[in-house]
Amino acid sequence: MSNTHLDRAKILTEALPYIQRYNGKIVVVNCGGVAMDAELRDAVATDITMLRLVGIKVVLVHGIGPEVKQALAQSGRELVQKEGVYQIGPEAMEILQEVLCGKVNKSLVATLNKLGSKSIGLCGIDGGLMTARAAEGCTGELVRVDSTILETFLAQDYTPVVAAVAQGADGGETVYSVSANLTAARLAVALKAEKLIHLVESTKLLRDPAAPEAPIPELGLSQVPAMIRSGVIPPEMALKANCSVEAVRSGVRSATLLDGSVPHAILLSLIH
Repeated sequence: MSNTHLDRAKILTEALPYIQRYNGKIVVVNCGGVAMDAELRDAVATDITMLRLVGIKVVLVHGIGPEVKQALAQSGRELVQKEGVYQIGPEAMEILQEVLCGKVNKSLVATLNKLGSKSIGLCGIDGGLMTARAAEGCTGELVRVDSTILETFLAQDYTPVVAAVAQGADGGETVYSVSANLTAARLAVALKAEKLIHLVESTKLLRDPAAPEAPIPELGLSQVPAMIRSGVIPPEMALKANCSVEAVRSGVRSATLLDGSVPHAILLSLIH
């Protein structure tokens, strides 16, 4: 037997304890608005498909990304952020819903299906999955999640892909844009997920900016607030960090922030 074959066998046997640990468990992946070219999108879809093939149930959440921003820019609308949350007006909401729930959601579903993963696209309106109350304009504050529809599809070996919009809590027809970070965290709690994964633009948290080769590998929950105040956790990562803390304190076993530009980062995070 060649050394190449032995190396492959070694990789598989070393992965066995991690496969056993997560087998039958749920992992929620939030790709948020991370910019992904075709290669990275295929890598994320490949990771998710492989996880499903070894018995790990995955829910993929996505929010406002480059496609939505481009569509809004072409219509002459500029996105404004407030405390890490995009502020959406009624006119922008129509475009957002069309692009996010239509083009982006179905593109992710098609990529997963192409690789052999049985995937289904959803948004927060479907099956009463998520409800929100108005925060500002058509930006909503998530107030309730009902994971019944996700549990139904997961039990049938589907991989749900969820766009971060929600039905109005007042029972009307208003649809709100909600934070993908908070959506992923709340769904992870509702599903009693083993792990919550946020894909981000960069994951290097540095105590000393002069030592980029020594990032902080792990944080305790109690450390997060002080690190946000000191800037060790930068503003663009603060909301994800806070949502991760909320999820873990509410029963999710662990939460991880991964560099979304690294191919197969999801698989690597589960086998270390």
